[in-house]
Amino acid sequence: MKAYPDQMPLGDGLLAALQRKSFAYFLYEVNEANGLVADRSRKGSPASIAAVGLALTAYAVGVARGFMTREQACARTLTTLRFFWKSTQGTGPDATGYKGFYYHFLDMETGRRVWHCELSTIDTALLIAGILTVGAYFRDDSEDETEIRTLSEALYERVDWNWARNGEATVTHGWTPEKGFIGYRWEGYDEALILYVLGIGSPTHCLPPESYRAWLSTYRWKKIYGHEFAFAGPRKATYVQREYASRNSMEFSGYHENSWGVTASDGPGWQTRRIGGVERRFYGYRARGVPFGPDDGTLSPWAVAASLPFAPEIVVPALRNFHNIKLHLDNPYGFKASFNPTLASDNGDPAGWVAPDHLGLNQGPIVLMVENHRSDFLWRLMRGCRHVVRGLRGADFRGGWLETVGE
Repeated sequence: MKAYPDQMPLGDGLLAALQRKSFAYFLYEVNEANGLVADRSRKGSPASIAAVGLALTAYAVGVARGFMTREQACARTLTTLRFFWKSTQGTGPDATGYKGFYYHFLDMETGRRVWHCELSTIDTALLIAGILTVGAYFRDDSEDETEIRTLSEALYERVDWNWARNGEATVTHGWTPEKGFIGYRWEGYDEALILYVLGIGSPTHCLPPESYRAWLSTYRWKKIYGHEFAFAGPRKATYVQREYASRNSMEFSGYHENSWGVTASDGPGWQTRRIGGVERRFYGYRARGVPFGPDDGTLSPWAVAASLPFAPEIVVPALRNFHNIKLHLDNPYGFKASFNPTLASDNGDPAGWVAPDHLGLNQGPIVLMVENHRSDFLWRLMRGCRHVVRGLRGADFRGGWLETVGE
């Protein structure tokens, strides 16, 4: 039987307990023979390469916080990096990746591509970010830690970022051997900042600086509820989320100043219900957003926790609210991944519908961003990664800590 952490207390230990329980996902939802981490906690789930990248970074946090020993983290890390280095790169059915990139979802046992999924540029970037993190963290002179650093460099240098542009300035979403490059590109303010920084910083197959400028030119600037910002930018977007929930113009149940968090998430399923005289349409997994929607009343506590370093003064009260409505009870990995109080449950639970699964892509940001809030540990660690420094400078970032470090 799995030995899960204890229940989450209310008080000063809330963040520490949330981090510890969220970290447990990466202890138990993993194949220890190859290091692959399940996309979601549902039985039979394939691995997600992004979840693996988050797990690698989480292992460093786990050592720092005493969730696992350095020896345990080193062993898991080395197993993971060896798997990715030795796995098949090619276009055949047994491949794990191609051109240094990796397929989005992999079979947990064999590591082969599943579901005819795409060779994912952004998910590979998240994987490589984790690989570079462990390369920066494991600096001892032992044989194992030396091998981690060697594999970290080799895996990063193998990625052909320039190929992924497919002849244009911005980077494509991905590629499949059946249909070639995906038509969509990473444009507009989104999670692709890490992709462009790592691509520009590559010492082997780098993106040209104009790739970052082309991405930057597609940002949308908006003024919402009095906040002017790059649409979806972190801190001000967090305040927009809270204001949206406070105004609650669509009159969803459970929305208020300490109950918000609309993002891409699982939902109660594709259905239409009449509730309180109002016909409501609900969705399954969908990229929800505010203030322009779509929104069906589904909230995701993990998205709130991931904003912690940017706006702790409004995030912590929201996390306490999630605790008060018992989103942590009978749950091995912290808060439920998402819930919808508008779709009331039969037992009167104020959370209403709750998601049955956890996702590695949700759990990782909680562990990492709680740590950055508590100690700046990961941010400080990566200032010593010369590839990140080179990528930021190549994208014309200036000032701050960049002025005090060399490549």
